[in-house]
Amino acid sequence: MKTQSFFKKQLLVLWLLLFMAATAVNINAQEPKEDEIDMLLDELFFNEQQFMNDILDSFNTNNFIYTNVSFNSNTFFSGRDSGINQFNMVPQISYYSNSGFNISVSGIYYETFSPHWDFTNIALGYYNTLGKNKLINYNVGYTRYFYANGWDAFTNSIDLSLGIRNKKRTLGTKLATSYLFGTDQSFQIVSRTYANVAIVRENDFTLKFRPQLSFLMAQQTTALEQLNTIDDVTTVEYIYNDIFDLLNTQINIPFILVTKSWDFELGYNINLPSRVETEPELKTTSFINLSIGYLIDL
Repeated sequence: MKTQSFFKKQLLVLWLLLFMAATAVNINAQEPKEDEIDMLLDELFFNEQQFMNDILDSFNTNNFIYTNVSFNSNTFFSGRDSGINQFNMVPQISYYSNSGFNISVSGIYYETFSPHWDFTNIALGYYNTLGKNKLINYNVGYTRYFYANGWDAFTNSIDLSLGIRNKKRTLGTKLATSYLFGTDQSFQIVSRTYANVAIVRENDFTLKFRPQLSFLMAQQTTALEQLNTIDDVTTVEYIYNDIFDLLNTQINIPFILVTKSWDFELGYNINLPSRVETEPELKTTSFINLSIGYLIDL
């Protein structure tokens, strides 16, 4: 496991280098011309933390609806293998207005869980940009979760994200934080750094390679079992600790085909979950993702 720990440290160093590269903007560089649909799909995504990414500033003058269905060949929670091999599907529909207001409805379907439809969430947000060149953007929002089984530990989320990219849009990074609350509460941070390479660019389609490196850090409660013996009577006591730590590192290797209204993504994902406190040694996990999206310009 020392090798895996060293590898994760190298990934953290890589993330810092990419962040610095994205922030080192060349003021004299010429802004590349990109299809608006292409630029939008660079930023839209859904993940297990329910973060809706920001849209690019060029779309602030338009109203549009974006629909997407994602398929993941296996299901992992914070990169951890639950022992159940099952696919999951995530449908999503989002609306963005020219004022920066956005609303998104999404949910998740699991192959073997009962009920299969785990939850539906509604996210409200406001997006805007900072600076003359609009290379820094942010989104603030609120998310409400509706669980099919009545689970109420985390039913609300206050979200804040901050993104930055270089002027050529070849590198970018995003930091998103969420405060989750209900009958319990938690706090999590997700960072995502990406490179954007156009393999083929034609008038009616673009094929891109867009690798990403993500880190998930979150607060969680761990339980340590302790046996106490008094007068030959043994009792079990659980000691609970709240910790905030790195839970998972993920490498995403996707190829994306974008047309004027449609986008298709096929990717391979590698999870490098980090062991915390009483957890056993964790294995590297992987899965394939496929998504299809359609944009309606209003």
